[in-house]
Amino acid sequence: MNNKDYSTKISERMWNQPDKGELEAEREKTFIDDIVQKDFIEKELLANLDGIETVFDGGAGCGRFSILLAKKGLKVTHFDISLPMIDKAKEIAAKEGVLDNITFVQGALEDLSAYEDKSFDLVMSFDSPISYTYPNQEKTISELVRIARKRIIISVSSRMGALPYASNPIQKNQFILDKDSKDGWVQWCISNREKAIADFSFSKESVMKTYETGLFGDIEESKKAYDNGEAPWSISYHFMPDELKGILEKNGVKNIQFAGPGAFARTIPNEILVKIMNDPTQRRDFLDFCHIYDSNPYVCGMGKDNLFAKGEI
Repeated sequence: MNNKDYSTKISERMWNQPDKGELEAEREKTFIDDIVQKDFIEKELLANLDGIETVFDGGAGCGRFSILLAKKGLKVTHFDISLPMIDKAKEIAAKEGVLDNITFVQGALEDLSAYEDKSFDLVMSFDSPISYTYPNQEKTISELVRIARKRIIISVSSRMGALPYASNPIQKNQFILDKDSKDGWVQWCISNREKAIADFSFSKESVMKTYETGLFGDIEESKKAYDNGEAPWSISYHFMPDELKGILEKNGVKNIQFAGPGAFARTIPNEILVKIMNDPTQRRDFLDFCHIYDSNPYVCGMGKDNLFAKGEI
């Protein structure tokens, strides 16, 4: 298989693991960085619904945003590669009473040929599914723009945002909301903290390679793991802000605005973040200020690990 085939196949295997639906549905309750990022995106979506009736959510996961917009009365196509996450989204949508407003489709974001030009008023894709389509990330963006009639809002993996964390093996510990959580990832982060520090060694060569190429991890190692029957993390491409702007402009997107969700929160230690999150008033005010700070173009590349962009067609 070539890189294109491996990219899709690895994503299919990884995201279709049976526990993915439950795990992904709980992320926003488990990690503070997810709370900040999802709150930012929700604020942006709700502020950009003028003239929007139909929505395509590419890589919609467990329905965090497709269900949100369906509850607003919009007709949403929930598109994802993961059947377990689609099943979880259906379960949540049924509880929320919005199944009739959502069409669920299992598919790879690399292939949107089933949809005609300008099929949806709003096209959105969050939490980096575009980045997992490497080496076809530019074509994927082009296709998302093609099927959009009025507006496109996306977030992709951020090179500048993620690079500092490539040199911080305990970065996720900063964002643990409840250290007593039974979540396996939370407990792994806590129990492996000291070993992660002891085993870490900074490699300028490694971070420079990522800085220059945008690729995290070893493609050949991922291929080998896949061929051995494992479910390695999807091959991922991380964008620079000016690079993403150029791709969007080349495809006719106008009035492009960027943000770096998580840029403010990443500066605050876990103890303070937990204190803020556990006080409803502080939490609301903190998330409101994060939205203001993270929307400043001077920090757009330094969000936690996502680069947010929106524009008009």
